[in-house]
Amino acid sequence: MLANHPLSEPIRRASAAARAAGTPYIVGIGGSVAVGKSTFAGSLATAIAAWPEAPLVDAIATDGFLLPNAVLAERGIALRKGFPESFDVEAMRAALTAVKSGAPTPLPRYSHATYDVDPNNALLVERPSVLILDGLHLAQIERDGAPRLIDFLIYLDADEAHIESWFADRLVPLMVEGRDDPRSFYYQFRDWDDAQRRDFATRVWNGINLPNLREHIVNDRDAAHAVVRKGPDHDIAQIALRREHR
Repeated sequence: MLANHPLSEPIRRASAAARAAGTPYIVGIGGSVAVGKSTFAGSLATAIAAWPEAPLVDAIATDGFLLPNAVLAERGIALRKGFPESFDVEAMRAALTAVKSGAPTPLPRYSHATYDVDPNNALLVERPSVLILDGLHLAQIERDGAPRLIDFLIYLDADEAHIESWFADRLVPLMVEGRDDPRSFYYQFRDWDDAQRRDFATRVWNGINLPNLREHIVNDRDAAHAVVRKGPDHDIAQIALRREHR
């Protein structure tokens, strides 16, 4: 039996031809900061690995393709981190093109502790049957007239108020964990109390993440093959599939 994931069977059907040809099939998971993309990617990877064909599955966030903090600062866009212009889109395109060709490809990772790209911790991808990417602005890597790089794009949607709460619930623990680690980006906030941390999370959400969601991230929803609507407890309330994938 297939693992119990609502998109496992549609993706299995959609990827059959690529897998038969030995071409890596790329699944993208988009949506707001803190909407639960990485958790969703992990559960989907587990479901896909349980297919009868026992495919090789890799999963990684695209945060590693953010420009390094030093470059963002040099360009004067440090406060635009996470916006479309803060990603090295051409590097991402080149990497996914290499993955599709079957070449062993190092994919960069990101450290949420240092709040920067981790140049020494790449994931080496070697001809997976399915590669799952989770990240922001995934649709922007596609080019008119060029072959698609992301074969199946999923968008995670939820009420803005719920996502804001999830964002604070993720950020505050990171700030607490960083209090005793001088290497952590969050060490600078070590003297703050919980109220100050929560206030900071609110300001970051309203000043950066919410505008990014409304003005840019939502574009992935329009391009998605499947839109997953989440409830207040991260439960899946609804899934809308494009007709060809039903």
